[in-house]
Amino acid sequence: MHHTLDDTIARATELLQNKDLAGMSDLVAGLSPADAARILGRADSAERAVLYRLLPKDQALEVFEQFDASVRGELFESLRDDDVITLFEDLDPDDRVELVDELPSNVARRLMQGLSATERALTAPMLGYAKGSTGRRMSPEYIGVSADTTASQALARVRATGADAESVYLLPITDESRRLVGVATLADVAMADPSTLIGDLATTRPVVTADVDAEAAARMCLENRSPAVVVVDSEYRLIGILTIEQASRIIEEAEDEDAARAGGSEPLRRPYLSTPVLAIVRSRVVWLLVLALSAILTVQVLEIFEHALAAVVTLALFIPLLTGTGGNTGSQAATTVTRALAVGDVRPRDIAAVLFREVRVGATMGLMLGSLGFVIAGLVYDWRLGTVIGSTLLAICTLAATVGGAMPLLAKRIGVDPAVFSTPFISTFCDATGLIVYFAIAKLVLGV
Repeated sequence: MHHTLDDTIARATELLQNKDLAGMSDLVAGLSPADAARILGRADSAERAVLYRLLPKDQALEVFEQFDASVRGELFESLRDDDVITLFEDLDPDDRVELVDELPSNVARRLMQGLSATERALTAPMLGYAKGSTGRRMSPEYIGVSADTTASQALARVRATGADAESVYLLPITDESRRLVGVATLADVAMADPSTLIGDLATTRPVVTADVDAEAAARMCLENRSPAVVVVDSEYRLIGILTIEQASRIIEEAEDEDAARAGGSEPLRRPYLSTPVLAIVRSRVVWLLVLALSAILTVQVLEIFEHALAAVVTLALFIPLLTGTGGNTGSQAATTVTRALAVGDVRPRDIAAVLFREVRVGATMGLMLGSLGFVIAGLVYDWRLGTVIGSTLLAICTLAATVGGAMPLLAKRIGVDPAVFSTPFISTFCDATGLIVYFAIAKLVLGV
């Protein structure tokens, strides 16, 4: 009988609840590495460590490579030294670097010292680059060929060393000083005359320096639909490649972080069901405190206009509608512009064009919502109140869209993550300014 992954997850959940680790071990042993890692990710750290030890050795490494770096770090703390050193040695260099960032410095140092000279030479230079840079996420395992190599010699090299390379589909071409000359695809080399020099096949493909932000390099790779992006040092010497698989993973991680921060929390570094409750609380409470403190400003605004509320109590009924509409409008604009920034559609210098566009978008939406608010409030209460509500919606939508569109660009210009900066600021700004606009219009129309 064929079982779907959902059926397997349901069975795994039942086994974990019953503490049936033997049954879980049998279940995981028959799964692919990716599915096994997903199932083990639902266990807590202690259960996961026991289950991992029960895996066959040939399956254990494949499953280990599927875990997030944080989960790998937890497992390392529970395994014997011999097992840890073997696992660390068998990882790809980029996976080693990612894991080192999750481990205590003394443990990381000991593991690096336990590597063979060859693997240490591949990994150590990557640790010298800043976190988040392409040099930290690239693979130094590539097949480079010199410009004076023939096509037949290059193919022989691919056959001899391809199993150990991160990718064989893009061959970087260098001169005698290891400086990049260009690249050739495996297809071009295979179709060329065997005596053709590789240098004659060289073409220009995406190239980045190792200090470039990894997310920017990853987007370049995906946008150009290239099998890999070539990575060079400051002197244009070839040092690695960033493959399309690595690029996809980097973008996925970045989008997960942006989604979490846009919702007012920090991203989780491990599977949700195995994340301790206190860790989830820590990821959310900071921004909740920021928003709670910012709400004090809203209270102060309400206190200033207390006499207006006392004179026309009905005004209070529309406050949630107006502040909610303003916040949603600003968040929509911020999300759209943040996404445009991420994919390179706009840059901080385009702020004037973005503001002009968002003013028009906000005014159009405000006119539509304001007309609806005017009719409903006018019919239910009176037409003067309808005028206040309609005018306020028009003003709030225009203002919120403009500010929401500007915030990500300003954040980028000052070096702050737009996803982190925009959400709390827009929430506070729209609440406070929306109320000021509301009561100002009410005073003008109603005379309160």
